Amino acid sequence: MFVSDFRREFYELVQSQRVLLFVASDVDALCACKILQALFQCDHVQYTLVPVSGWQELETAFLEHKEQFRYFVLINCGANVDLLDILQPDEDTVFFVCDTHRPVNVVNVYNDTQIKLLIKQDDDLEVPAYDDIFRDEEEDEDHSGNDSDGSEPSEKRTRLEEEIVEQTMKRRQRREWEARRRDILFDYEQYEYHGTSSAMVMFDLAWMMSKDLNDMLWWAIVGLTDQWVQDKITQMKYVTDVGILQRHVSRHNHRNEDEENTLSVDCTRISFEYDLCLALYQHWSLHDSLCNTSYTAARFKLWSVHGQKQLQEFLADMGLPLKQVKQKFQSMDISLKENLREMIEESANKFGMKGMRVQTFSIHFGFKHKFLASDVVFATMSLMESPEKDSSGTDHFIQALDSLSRSNLDKLYLGLELAKKQLRATQQTIASCLCTNLVISQGPFLYCSLMEGTPDVMLFSKPASLSLLSRHLLKSFVCSTKNRRCKLLPLVMAAPLSVEQGTVTMVGIPPETDSSDRKNFFGRAFEKAAESTSSRTLHNHFDLSVIELKAEDRSKFLDALVSLLS
Repeated sequence: MFVSDFRREFYELVQSQRVLLFVASDVDALCACKILQALFQCDHVQYTLVPVSGWQELETAFLEHKEQFRYFVLINCGANVDLLDILQPDEDTVFFVCDTHRPVNVVNVYNDTQIKLLIKQDDDLEVPAYDDIFRDEEEDEDHSGNDSDGSEPSEKRTRLEEEIVEQTMKRRQRREWEARRRDILFDYEQYEYHGTSSAMVMFDLAWMMSKDLNDMLWWAIVGLTDQWVQDKITQMKYVTDVGILQRHVSRHNHRNEDEENTLSVDCTRISFEYDLCLALYQHWSLHDSLCNTSYTAARFKLWSVHGQKQLQEFLADMGLPLKQVKQKFQSMDISLKENLREMIEESANKFGMKGMRVQTFSIHFGFKHKFLASDVVFATMSLMESPEKDSSGTDHFIQALDSLSRSNLDKLYLGLELAKKQLRATQQTIASCLCTNLVISQGPFLYCSLMEGTPDVMLFSKPASLSLLSRHLLKSFVCSTKNRRCKLLPLVMAAPLSVEQGTVTMVGIPPETDSSDRKNFFGRAFEKAAESTSSRTLHNHFDLSVIELKAEDRSKFLDALVSLLS
């Protein structure tokens, strides 16, 4: 059931209870969690936080805790499957689900008692009508009560014939209804996509209760930016949501210049920026950022000698000395830094790159620390999917969660260093995939498989890192290929997960087109292909388009996928 009044039907209900939070391992979920934690601390609400990276962890954690809690809050997990079927809870258990995954499962939508959906109704949900999906059992029971009164045999026969005709009609109507239901559900569940950021939904709740702080606003901004960095939402949706947050930024960070209202030096300030879409450029050298941002690397084709020459021409066109470009951004001449954005945009337009500037936000902690929202997204994502062998997923989760607090800037800087390694490895892997022609057309989709022993291959066994690599690879491939048909194809990518168990992680990415609505059909396609070939797969991730597969079953699974999508 959709909750219409978040404050009354959710927050005031759990305020006096002990609550269990299940939080998925993505940056938007972390930001939503931080906002909710801040609200709970404000009102002294007792809660337990459990990070979950997939369905198996969610089921295990629920079984472990279901005796002690009645109220469960799920962030970025649980909306797109039948929760009651998976978790089998007691009848008095209540789940509050704040999730960006779409489409929302119809059972969750129409369950009034146990499932409360904290989802914005203005999202384009298109949920089918109740009567098209569910039928009352009484309708289907045959009212075959034979009246054994002493009437004539001929009358009985006529009545029996009428009943047989009536039952036949009912059965036919039932079959037609079931066929129609199958079609409606197929259309509704065919594509996977994402709705409004959970962090924005939680910030909205804080704002309605007049408890919104600048920190919460920043987390909402980072949550939205995470969706944009990972291509989960369309450009139109991103710009619309940036507009909403911009109004809040003006409200929170507006100070008159008179004596009474001046901000202290070490205050947090958030500002709207029309900044360069270069990854981490303020914490790196400009040259490294240009080489490791997917947009510029793909447009210049930096994996080729010609591409490297083009980059040199681009820098020469801007009139920037190589010595300046290759040193840390902070150490560049102030006179160059002041006009850098305009210089880069002007030269980028000459080279046919129109999308060099993007609407975003930055945060200042005093005079020393300044971060763009995308910097924080990359840093937090890298901390969460860190390839360290010694620490567990929960340790990474907690470290990533801590890095979002302004009291833990050292962790954020550590995340930025990890993010630089990750971005470098991503571009090197893309270069080797394109130079050795590893991206092959399978007919209805492109396919690329990373081999065991490839440098940095363990970085890409995690879902978010592999998805990001796949998206960047597809962008670069589209820029490099001459084949027009291949430019419109989606991509399936596989990377080794565990050598001992012989498993691979596989991810499906929708086509890279300007008009793309970011809807992904691979979730359902993977399920059907695995079913039809009895491939040993594990659909454990909250994103349905990411699966784990036994390496031996890969060829038959791909064959089934090709015939399914042809």
